[in-house]
Amino acid sequence: MTTTAPAEDKATAEVAREASRRRTFAVISHPDAGKSTLTEALALHAAAISSAGAVHGKGDRRGVTSDWMEMEQDRGISITSAALRIDYADRVLNLVDTPGHADFSEDTYRVLSAVDCAIMLLDSAKGLEPQTLKLFDVCRARRMPVITFVNKWDRPGREPLELLDEIEQRIGLRPTPLNWPVGIAGDFRGLIDRSSGTYTKMTRTPGGAKKAVEEALTPEEAARIEGAEWEQAQEEIELLGEIGADFDHDSFMAGESSPVLFGAALPNFGVGQLLHTIVELAPAPSAKAGDQGEPRPVSKPFSGQVFKMQANMDKNHRDRMAFVRISSGRFDRGMVLTHASTGRPFATKYSQAVFGSERSTIDAAFPGDVIALVNAQALAVGDTLYDGPKVVFPPIPSFAPEHFAVARAQDAGKYKQFQRGIAQLDAEGVVQVLTSDVRGEQAPVLAAVGPLQFDVVRHRMEHEFRSPIETSPLDYSVARRTDADSAPALHALSGAEVLKRRGDGELLVLVHNKWRLRVIERDHPDLFMEPLLAGGVEEDAY
Repeated sequence: MTTTAPAEDKATAEVAREASRRRTFAVISHPDAGKSTLTEALALHAAAISSAGAVHGKGDRRGVTSDWMEMEQDRGISITSAALRIDYADRVLNLVDTPGHADFSEDTYRVLSAVDCAIMLLDSAKGLEPQTLKLFDVCRARRMPVITFVNKWDRPGREPLELLDEIEQRIGLRPTPLNWPVGIAGDFRGLIDRSSGTYTKMTRTPGGAKKAVEEALTPEEAARIEGAEWEQAQEEIELLGEIGADFDHDSFMAGESSPVLFGAALPNFGVGQLLHTIVELAPAPSAKAGDQGEPRPVSKPFSGQVFKMQANMDKNHRDRMAFVRISSGRFDRGMVLTHASTGRPFATKYSQAVFGSERSTIDAAFPGDVIALVNAQALAVGDTLYDGPKVVFPPIPSFAPEHFAVARAQDAGKYKQFQRGIAQLDAEGVVQVLTSDVRGEQAPVLAAVGPLQFDVVRHRMEHEFRSPIETSPLDYSVARRTDADSAPALHALSGAEVLKRRGDGELLVLVHNKWRLRVIERDHPDLFMEPLLAGGVEEDAY
């Protein structure tokens, strides 16, 4: 006993120390705000890659590291989530990249369940946009700290004070700028650090593929070089002080205020300051509560939750990978964990760190890290894995689907491939699969947040499962949860249909539109219809 206790204490101290070094975060934004470009720029500044990629990889500039799927590279959008690990300033930064397109917001919601902080990325010309607002609401519901980065200051845009006012008025988040731009949007000269008063002048590099040249100047030198632009910036900074727009750690951690930084990700202006802010201000992992409400401290034995499933990331091996956010304890490759939902052992022989499409074997990991478990056929999104005392983390809810289509195999001879592909895409959360005795298993209904998800399904069914499909849209736009008692009566109504969600067995009633839904609710108040997460007409319910 005298030798075991010190060893346990040493191991516990190691876990606590390593957890304190982790910063796990995601970037949320509206499409085209520059999220993938910012991801690359952060990795560039941390020296994780040698040159940043453009979304379309034009000329001799490669495509972005995080967009590994062929459809992402072809279309210049982010569809899947990619986990990027960056070692910087004695910290381990886990950037869990997310889809920026609104059609894939359900995947982004899952990612937000796996991070401790969010970077809210705004376009300097557009400010707060619809998708950003929706994702911020998810952060607010989780009381998640948010750092704001105003992007594209090298292009024409709005006044900085106007953008700050919009943040406070529209979402009730008090902005506290950490730096301030010299030069209006489109004439970006450099940044003033509000805490020190130092000025960093920026010089663009050709193509923006390398770090911007930064030159530190004294206030006197800056005033001489920048002239009127410097004077205007100083006046605005003085106004910020008068209105109390100064950083406050407690309100930031409570999700009430947000530190704001300005920059331009494409030419790599101000990205280094954002990286430093993440290191200094983003919270380290903390205890996570199980479904019984008991928090599991980070120093306790291993526990983690699956937040993302992805198949066939390696074209040479038809695999299935589970992304797990570690909540507590030390992970060692090869350890046998318990799968909470089945009670069965789960071996972790094949565990990897994933940097975009690149993989490397990972032997040890700690709270805040994201590990990818290969050939995880038994796992699904939301599952808990643990060692030692049992813990089950609350499930990750799904968004309410708004688009529906019937899927059929084009070649009846490939029915087995069709069934296997649909089942795998359902388990990954690419779409929700609904079935009924009337429609049969050969014509399942695909349910999605956005119609682009159907494009992904068609592409992957053809290229990965060798079973091309055709999809026929259904005239439904609202889904509600129901029960076995109400299902027959609802199914008999005009403009409604009841199906079973294959993933969890829930009964869903699909309705043509919100007006028809309200008529049904008025005429049949005794029938059970419960809103789903982000369910259209009650969109703010989550």
